[in-house]
Amino acid sequence: MIKEALIRFARKVVENVLSQLMQQLNVVQEQAFSPMQMMVKMVMDGVWVGRGADAFVDEVQSIMMPGVGRIGDTMSTFGKNIQNAVNVIDEADEQVSNAVNGLADMFGSIY
Repeated sequence: MIKEALIRFARKVVENVLSQLMQQLNVVQEQAFSPMQMMVKMVMDGVWVGRGADAFVDEVQSIMMPGVGRIGDTMSTFGKNIQNAVNVIDEADEQVSNAVNGLADMFGSIY
């Protein structure tokens, strides 16, 4: 009974961590990537012209945007890995419970 309560508590903690991770991923997208995309579009539409504008667009598109994309990919992969770990723990817990219950039934039928 205590074990089940601990597993439920741990699951809630992990679910909370995953939720916060996804919120942070949205923050990265909304506060970093999207505004920079809009700025690049504005510059390309002619708000700023010249070599400085071209250099700005090049740097943002070749350095900043891929970097933010990698951060998002890493966070997403991390979240998937955590979920996979939870699934493995749940499966192992179920297998152990089934084995223990099977042994208890076997000993119960003997005695």
